[in-house]
Amino acid sequence: MTPWPRSDRSVLPMAPRTMVALGLASIAGLAMFAWPLILTPPEGFSHTRDAPYIFALILPALVGIVFAEMTSRGMDTKGLAMLGVLAALGAALRPLGAGTGGIELVFFLLVLGGRVYGPAFGFVLGSTTLFASALLTGGIGPWLPFQMLAASWVGLGAGWLPAARGRAEIAVLAVYAACSAYLYGFLVNLWGWPFALGTGTPLSYVPGAAVAENLRRFVFYTLATSTWGWDTGRAITNVAAVLLVGPAVLVTLRRAARRAAFGAAVEFPLSPEGAARGGQQ
Repeated sequence: MTPWPRSDRSVLPMAPRTMVALGLASIAGLAMFAWPLILTPPEGFSHTRDAPYIFALILPALVGIVFAEMTSRGMDTKGLAMLGVLAALGAALRPLGAGTGGIELVFFLLVLGGRVYGPAFGFVLGSTTLFASALLTGGIGPWLPFQMLAASWVGLGAGWLPAARGRAEIAVLAVYAACSAYLYGFLVNLWGWPFALGTGTPLSYVPGAAVAENLRRFVFYTLATSTWGWDTGRAITNVAAVLLVGPAVLVTLRRAARRAAFGAAVEFPLSPEGAARGGQQ
């Protein structure tokens, strides 16, 4: 029987400058998703034009967050190695259920990774995992930057979940895994909806209309196209994975963190000559 995790806190602390970097990256990303609801896009415009610019914005943001973590000693080379391992594992898991009614095995790993290693780690893990899986499956397209941002927010939110232990922690993670599945679907739908249906249908985007009116249309569009299929399938998969393997994965990740001693200073032994000089000073 797998023991329950003993700790309910993330093992990588987050410095104030990291919080600033996360906030700026999230605000910029949210603006990239939602600007058609506030501004009127030019006729014939689509995200195939702005996606490369979004991708160009994401990469510096991710590098800045990692750099902030490293310089604050919240994430060292061992933390980066763990990031690479989890991103590679998530990229390998994602193709197993791709295209099968919303069955996606990667998101529960983002939730658990963000829970154990913190919000900044979860944010970077989401983007790197989706990017790596796109390289693996050839799924690179104008949708990729938006998927990366949405997945980053899944990992980010997991790092900010309230304190809990044992079965209560697993229950919190399961509820969050279900809610984040629907949120991810909502955001990914938003990037393409203004340009997906054309004009003249009850679910179409209306340029220049009130935000409330377009949001109403978008909610019905999401309900009709993905909520009862892809998003619900993703939510069920996430919850099942958290309940079935979540305790064991949490124990493994926390044990790895304890053994690696993330953020601990590395001390190099002095040579006899160096020790002698140190004693003379």
